[in-house]
Amino acid sequence: MMTSTEIRKAFLDFFASKQHQIVPSAPIVVKNDPTLMFTNAGMNQFKDFFLGNKVPTYKRIADTQKCLRVSGKHNDLEEVGIDTYHHTMFEMLGNWSFGDYFKKEAIAWAWELLTEVYRLPIERLYVTVFEGDAQEGLEPDSEAYEFWKEHISPDRILFGGKKDNFWEMGNTGPCGPCTEIHIDLRPQSEVEIIPGKQLVNASNPQVIEIWNLVFIQFNRNASGILEPLPDKHVDTGMGFERLVRAIQGKNSNYDTDIFLPLIQFISSRTGIAYGTSEKTDIATRVLADHIRAVTFAIADGQLPSNSGAGYVIRRILRRAVRYGYTFLNRKEPFLYQLVEVVATQFADVFPEAKAQQAFIEKVIQEEESAFLRTLENGLRILDNVIKADRGSKIISGDTVFELFDTFGFPVDLTQLIAREHGFEIDQKGFEKAMELQKERSRSAAASEKGDWIIVHEGINTDFIGYDYTESVSKILRYRQVEEKKKKLYQIVFDKTPFYAESGGQVGDTGYFEVHGEKIQVLDTQKENDLIVHLVEKLPNHLQAEVKCQVDVNRRRMIMANHTATHLLQGALRQVLGNHVQQKGSLVSPDLLRFDFSHYAKLTDEEIRKVEALVNQKIRENILLDEKRNVPIEEAKKMGAMALFGEKYGDFVRVITFDESFSRELCGGTHVPSTGHIGLFKIISESSVAAGVRRIEALTALKAEEYVVQNELLLKELSAILKEPKDLCKSVRQLVEEKIKLEKEIQHLQLKEISQLKETLLTEIKVVRDINFISKKVNVPNTDLLRQLAFDLKHKVSNLFCVLAAEIEEKPHIAVMISENLVKEKGLDASKIVRELAKVIKGGGGGQPFFATAGGKDVNGLQQVIELSESLLS
Repeated sequence: MMTSTEIRKAFLDFFASKQHQIVPSAPIVVKNDPTLMFTNAGMNQFKDFFLGNKVPTYKRIADTQKCLRVSGKHNDLEEVGIDTYHHTMFEMLGNWSFGDYFKKEAIAWAWELLTEVYRLPIERLYVTVFEGDAQEGLEPDSEAYEFWKEHISPDRILFGGKKDNFWEMGNTGPCGPCTEIHIDLRPQSEVEIIPGKQLVNASNPQVIEIWNLVFIQFNRNASGILEPLPDKHVDTGMGFERLVRAIQGKNSNYDTDIFLPLIQFISSRTGIAYGTSEKTDIATRVLADHIRAVTFAIADGQLPSNSGAGYVIRRILRRAVRYGYTFLNRKEPFLYQLVEVVATQFADVFPEAKAQQAFIEKVIQEEESAFLRTLENGLRILDNVIKADRGSKIISGDTVFELFDTFGFPVDLTQLIAREHGFEIDQKGFEKAMELQKERSRSAAASEKGDWIIVHEGINTDFIGYDYTESVSKILRYRQVEEKKKKLYQIVFDKTPFYAESGGQVGDTGYFEVHGEKIQVLDTQKENDLIVHLVEKLPNHLQAEVKCQVDVNRRRMIMANHTATHLLQGALRQVLGNHVQQKGSLVSPDLLRFDFSHYAKLTDEEIRKVEALVNQKIRENILLDEKRNVPIEEAKKMGAMALFGEKYGDFVRVITFDESFSRELCGGTHVPSTGHIGLFKIISESSVAAGVRRIEALTALKAEEYVVQNELLLKELSAILKEPKDLCKSVRQLVEEKIKLEKEIQHLQLKEISQLKETLLTEIKVVRDINFISKKVNVPNTDLLRQLAFDLKHKVSNLFCVLAAEIEEKPHIAVMISENLVKEKGLDASKIVRELAKVIKGGGGGQPFFATAGGKDVNGLQQVIELSESLLS
């Protein structure tokens, strides 16, 4: 039986023998593509070839690509682990033809590989072809049908509609019919009862698609019209996990040697054998699947966070933690231990995980620790909600949403715990709250794009910004875009000096001029590899030559900051060690921000050393050593540092400032020599995530301004303190005196509160067997108002207490009720305080036994006192 490693190698070797260039996987995290956060198909890195934005380096390509799917039509995260064939991270084997071979060869080679190399049983294979669509004016794909007849019996060729057999990149763009290859993995006894052809595309877990051959021959424009493409392409994708399952004859992807090392490790550490319980089996599959997705996302530069792609990774990781916590009794961080298994298993095919193993483990361990605390907090909140219930046995949708949105508490866990206590959750209420949030997000991110309008023929934009800040160019194409209900235009030139945002460096701004008409360039962005210039209006003369001009002063500040970022990384590696790796950056005209791997806060001494070293390199005025179009392997041999998660081409640009100090692969703009930076000043050092630190710094004029401002501040402070000889000593003495006085004041306040409490105790009256007091009191802050309420509660049983106070010219209310009254008489301080707060034009809340409120109208405090007694009558 072939191993998964042998199966992957056989695929790549097969297509190499068919003159395909074998290329590495692109990072799983997508950059420069506003339509995607993650690579979700093998074709993503080749989109520019299909869109006509770039000429392919090779006509034939094959690879294995890391992919991630967690939502939409392709996958539902909540189903992963429940079934045995869906995954978050998976490998996609693929072969491509860019205007070279087409249907005949693609079909023949697919059949040859599956039946002659992998020896899959022909009698278990079925294929589907496009049946056509009258509404679209599309004929059945008779070409594919005829080619398939050369290899397989016609009764195994099935026709399918647009849903399964017409592939589209999106609402617009390249598309075309596809043909799928399916395999029936059921036992022979089941096959004899129901033929496999009846179960193709019928969601049977044992009759599955293993390969999709897409024939890209149309382009769908913004109007929905299909237009034939001048060049026809082939784009195929074969799920590696499913293929291995079919070849190894397993009932589940998780039974293959891809997942068994992880499953065996989990079983050995938890002491729970796989295959003994459905719940623990699901949990084991969730952990085995999710750790792969999280590991490779972090390896490719995406750290867990609260927004965007980072939130998706955090959500996957937390789902795994939750399953381990609930079903495998993992109350301490555990997932991070699986990283070594993944990194070792994929060391030869995706080496980036092994290269960063310790870093990835640290990030995951910290994330686990934080979420395990969140789980405990969520459980505590749920427990309070359940205890406070008055018989409804329903947890409100708003509460479920708050737990999910604010605390990151999974909805399914809320539901599970609720059911254990005989409760249900208000699912519709939760979905409504969730939809409102999504609608807000959609409105904020709403973007519509029209079709490209061709002005001059041409595909590639020649970027000349390394050497020039102005050019005479032609407009190749433009399109209208609408972002946040504002109409703008994207323009593509044949050549441009404007740098497009990438690699952490912001895009250039400036203007272009046509026949005396100036058009401001608001931003320059990359969409895939297309350089687009964002403007508010189009020139009157689109066909005319265009004079482009970059904002030179802004560019100079950006260049200074970018070069300083390189020097900073060199200094950090020299001061802290070679474990320092870049994890992100921002290079703007105002400041530079650099994220790097390091496990401890930098000391003041380390910061001083780093800053001094950078400034030393600036004073040395080191000349820029720039090498363009260096073969990637040659650049690596030169010792050039590459950034994990970046997609590099076959040829790269190498930037060096002193070969023993800083040599990096970089596409950004830089100063001609380090002296142009002038001055470098670190303004902050902080933590971004587990094992990742962040430095923010200023250069040139911004750094000078910062130093001058701080000098003025020190002079002003010294003047206030009457020019002491030792400024630090004087400030320290002031702080110590302040602390001493605050303690004395606190002591006096506590004494006053104690006296006030004794006075109030004498004013308590009995109303309906309840010890009642309602009083306006004089206290300096809300903490003492709270303490007074609790002091009274500890002294008096059966207490109903309402205290009102004016604090810093604002009205405040505190309501305290003895627990026995909450239970026996159904009193609820939080409801009462909200009612009283209306009188002072405010709001509040809290727990059934104690609640507080604040407002705007101090004149209402006396009415609060009068109203409170009526609450008991």
